[in-house]
Amino acid sequence: MDTPVPLKRYGLLIGKKSIVTVLVFASALAAQTVPTRTRERQEFLKRLVAAAVERTHHTVRYDPAYVRIPYPGGDVPAETGVCTDEIIRAYRAVGVDLQKEVHQDMEQNFSAYPRKWRWLSSHTDTNIDHRRVPNLMVFFSRKGETLTITQRAEDYAPGDLVTWDLGGNVPHIGIVVDQKSSASGRYMIVHNIGQGPKMEDVLFNWKITGHYRYFGAGSL
Repeated sequence: MDTPVPLKRYGLLIGKKSIVTVLVFASALAAQTVPTRTRERQEFLKRLVAAAVERTHHTVRYDPAYVRIPYPGGDVPAETGVCTDEIIRAYRAVGVDLQKEVHQDMEQNFSAYPRKWRWLSSHTDTNIDHRRVPNLMVFFSRKGETLTITQRAEDYAPGDLVTWDLGGNVPHIGIVVDQKSSASGRYMIVHNIGQGPKMEDVLFNWKITGHYRYFGAGSL
């Protein structure tokens, strides 16, 4: 006999067997949802990597100058930029506006961001905040996944974001792509260190300071 069990929260009487059925169904639904979410994330990273690789076909003059740009969706002139601009442009190509997302988080959590930049201003600045590596590091750690920093190349996958200290506390950022170096077998990095967007085998060329993965607002 299926003895009714009161579920006061829903104002229902459900039998024990029915409860088991519901739980089995919920478990099966959850099992289907996880692979779907994984596939969506994999597809997102695939598109992000393709956008990053496409950036290597552009001629960009390295120019760190402060530039006033529109908001949201603003960008410095297409023929100029720095390392962060390549990350920003790759994400924008897949529908993620880091200018807007970083600004919104900084407005609500200004004290969470590096004091180095807050010494220069007591408020957010949509022209430059998202173009600073330290700010992106905080943003990705808050809104994305912070991954382990290792000296094992296999721990870095296409779509991962990596930051470095070039020496003297000079920050840098790049993105791991799906093409491997014929010399080392490592996945290469798309970055702009001064000569425009390049795809190079530079993962371990400098001290790694951050390792992240970010799928956009709301995370897939």
